[in-house]
Amino acid sequence: MPQLPTPALPEPAHPEVDSMLSRRFGKEIANYYSGSPLNRVGFLRTDNTFLSLALRHPSTTVLLFKNLEPLLKSPSELATVTFDDVKSVIGDDPFGRPEADTIAQYNSSLYIPQIIFLGLDERKEKEGFVYREHYKGQPWFAVDVTPKESVTDAAEKLIEKVKSEGLDFSKGRMNMSLHAQEAAIYAEARHLLDWNARNPFCASCGYKTLSVNAGFKRTCPPADIANAVTDTNARPPCATRTGISNLCFPRTDPTVIMAVVSADGQRILLGRQKRWPPHWYSTLAGFLEPAESVEEAVRREVWEESGIHLGRVVIHSTQPWPYPANLMIGAIGQAIPEGETVHLGHDAELEDAKWFSAEEVREALRVGTSGLGEDAGSEYKEGGLRLPPSTAIANQLMTAVVNGFASGSPMI
Repeated sequence: MPQLPTPALPEPAHPEVDSMLSRRFGKEIANYYSGSPLNRVGFLRTDNTFLSLALRHPSTTVLLFKNLEPLLKSPSELATVTFDDVKSVIGDDPFGRPEADTIAQYNSSLYIPQIIFLGLDERKEKEGFVYREHYKGQPWFAVDVTPKESVTDAAEKLIEKVKSEGLDFSKGRMNMSLHAQEAAIYAEARHLLDWNARNPFCASCGYKTLSVNAGFKRTCPPADIANAVTDTNARPPCATRTGISNLCFPRTDPTVIMAVVSADGQRILLGRQKRWPPHWYSTLAGFLEPAESVEEAVRREVWEESGIHLGRVVIHSTQPWPYPANLMIGAIGQAIPEGETVHLGHDAELEDAKWFSAEEVREALRVGTSGLGEDAGSEYKEGGLRLPPSTAIANQLMTAVVNGFASGSPMI
């Protein structure tokens, strides 16, 4: 498969400002899927007046998703629509009632298309949306238009309309060719849509839940109009209504991913899975477990997968990963002198793991990177090391190591 152009990474916050941290650790790395231009103004998600005005404002931008796949103009650009375009699916004013009234009048027999308020693009104040003087910008929303239940006809007509305009929904890719800021907006939307879709029932009582807070919270209503068991439509008692700690909020699953440096600082440990293309390697990774620090998780996962024992571990950067809900915590760890022998007998996840010289990794970073299933660069020679693209945090970790993040000077 031909390699699509790799988008530039987002700029970190305030890169031009001098500080003791930047002098000590260098420029901050903002990984792909981070760097959103939107102000999420999360404290306004319970304000139905704000949401109603924002959704229906002429400047408002709406992203459409079908089966979690976004509507695209091209592989590198999201397509957007207006409120008028999507009104037939979501209704004239879905935020017209206060949240408390929406919960009190809950009817589980009615299908409600998922709407997510993503934030305000404050770079576009000229667009005219202003709320309480302080909150200005272009509102962004995401809407699930998957044809379902009562909205099937309206959704299908909308999908037919956008396709007639030359637009289409992505076809199963990870959408890692989007421009950086759009990729961050897409990641937020996909994460929230996926989480809402996966949690239609209460984990405590098993009854249907309702999405509130503009898609950032699910609640278990105390009554249901569709409930014919009692005159009051009341549901049985549920623990989620007695303490805020039991409410259902979007989850993020922390995952550690690490570049492992040899004790002498001259080699990098990489591993490969069986399903990867020939010669393709990457950094090791694994899930953070309960009651475990990031540093402990890095050491545990590296030993389990490769048999290597690590000493010092340093966190480098992080990357949101909306497939479905991960936060990749990037770290760099150094092996202890007596713990560098590769042993794959603990965990069957890896097909191979081995040490590579700095020169091999540096050359692969230059000519051998691509997305999975895509061709490497034109200078790549068959049989050489293959690595993930710069949009993957694994690439950034390896780049940091060979450029001297750990040692203070580039590896030789």
